[in-house]
Amino acid sequence: MARRHRRQLLKNTYRERSIYKRRMLVCALMLVMMTGVLVYRYTLLQIIDYDVYKTQSDRNRIQLMPIAPKRGLIFDRNGILLAENIPSYTLTVVRERVKSLDDTLAIIAELIELDDDDIQQFEKRLSRRRPYEEVPLKFRLTEEEIAVVAVNRHRIPGVEVNAQLVRHYPHGELFAHVLGYVGRISEREVDEIDPVNYSGTHHIGKIGLEKYYEDLLHGTVGYQNVESNAHGRILRVLERHDPLPGGDIRLHLDARVQRIAMKAMAGRRGAVVAIDPATGGVIAMVSSPSYDANLFVNGISSKNYRALQEDPDLPLYNRSLQGQYPPASTIKPVWALAGLYYGVVTPSTRFADPGWFSLPNDTRRYRDWKRGGHGAYVDMNEAIAESCDVYFYELAYKLGIDRLYDFGTRFGLGNVTGIDNTNERAGLLPSRAWKEATRGSHWYPGETINVGIGQGFMLATPLQIAVATSVIASRGELRAPRLLASVAGEPVEAPLLGKMEDVPESAWNAVVRGMEEVIYGVRGTGRSLRRGLDYRLAGKTGTAQVVSIAEGEKYDSEALEKRKRDHALFVAFAPVEDPRIAVAVIVENGESGGGVAGPVARAVIDAYLSGADQVAPVPEVKSDE
Repeated sequence: MARRHRRQLLKNTYRERSIYKRRMLVCALMLVMMTGVLVYRYTLLQIIDYDVYKTQSDRNRIQLMPIAPKRGLIFDRNGILLAENIPSYTLTVVRERVKSLDDTLAIIAELIELDDDDIQQFEKRLSRRRPYEEVPLKFRLTEEEIAVVAVNRHRIPGVEVNAQLVRHYPHGELFAHVLGYVGRISEREVDEIDPVNYSGTHHIGKIGLEKYYEDLLHGTVGYQNVESNAHGRILRVLERHDPLPGGDIRLHLDARVQRIAMKAMAGRRGAVVAIDPATGGVIAMVSSPSYDANLFVNGISSKNYRALQEDPDLPLYNRSLQGQYPPASTIKPVWALAGLYYGVVTPSTRFADPGWFSLPNDTRRYRDWKRGGHGAYVDMNEAIAESCDVYFYELAYKLGIDRLYDFGTRFGLGNVTGIDNTNERAGLLPSRAWKEATRGSHWYPGETINVGIGQGFMLATPLQIAVATSVIASRGELRAPRLLASVAGEPVEAPLLGKMEDVPESAWNAVVRGMEEVIYGVRGTGRSLRRGLDYRLAGKTGTAQVVSIAEGEKYDSEALEKRKRDHALFVAFAPVEDPRIAVAVIVENGESGGGVAGPVARAVIDAYLSGADQVAPVPEVKSDE
């Protein structure tokens, strides 16, 4: 009995039941709490945050891909294609779909050739990409490279070969300086452009017309929603919004005339600019030598770029817009008009020409290019026709620098012309204020004398000289030159910047008559150009010094290095009775305006007016300016 009683005391059934109940209660509470958490979590995932997680899930399956717009085409005035888009294949990488970028690049390098430029540019683009954006690794894949990549696609997930349209310039060097080129978007440009509109686009206008009309040519980006598998392969397109292509534009440029101008330059350094005086349209704009703009579209190699940079003839330099030269005697018709306008001279006013000019109370002699002068006395007509320096020394002295400056600005000298292109320079029309501000010195009368023959401080671009010639041809209309003629068939007019209605018709007639005598006069400096003309031509020769010649010394071409010899210039317009084209030509170190630059202008005018495709040989007149 005692033993059974001890077992009952040891077991304590009541206590055990109490403990069991408490444990069951705790377990039940824990189960309820866990069930509650699970229900809450399911509610959060499936109901409250359903849209959030559905979107994240779709991002792994559905991607929003930009569709680059087709860049607008560029045509010349006759519909000849100057800039087009051609198919090209590009190897791209999506970083998020690549397990190991280094391993992937190593495999790609085994399959196709990758140079250091490809890798460096890829790393730069990779650093500024957006999530899931395709980053180009190599452009312009060959058919063999495409085939090799296709066979090895299983080894390189996240790598694709994409077909796209890239810019191509079918005329190569012919329009490089006018059109410019497109190139890969740089790191600096990323901060300046609209990232949305340029998503999917790797190129942008860099210089020239391509840059100036970038907004017009680029277009508006489109997009599409695509479904892809776990390896990033596109399975289907769910939604598509097509891009808006860039606008096609037509230019005033004439491809045939441009080709003739380049041919006439024959590889010599210089520039040719031709303008329609009635509209301001640029018919031709040549800078020689040139380069192939296609080299820059997908990134020029270091070797090719270095070759262009180190070329002593500076093919990258746009001489037509950036070259600043003394206009020399081509400016004389403008100063003759100024003399008539201010009443300093009349067409019949004659100045003594002993072959030199001296300022009052000054023993220095400013010599004429023709030793011995052009006759005892010279009037305006003879001075323009024979390019008499002494006449224009006298005229400039009587006008003074203030009136020369004021009148020259009315021809656009000393200011950018406002052409629809990039990197235009303003030249230099000196004045008292300019010299005080830049040199800290007052103006001297001898400096006015030099401006009178387009030398000294005075500088002008070939475009400015062409515009000034166009103003004479149009009898006083200063227009901003324009390359763009129409957009989608809608014509674009060149702005009229000024009209010299206060200059009498008789003054224009006198100056134009002198320019005609340059061609048709017995002693005209451009008389060799009249042979075979079937239209009336007015022109003016010019020779700009590259190095100074000491007083009393004679210019000796043979004693000078070629690059130190005088520049040859020529301006002209035709037909005189109804001008349709005005031309300015400069041939660096060409020496003879009438014999070297003149035939180039003649070839351009013939091509435009007569449809001639040949550069006619013109005898050189070495004795003339």
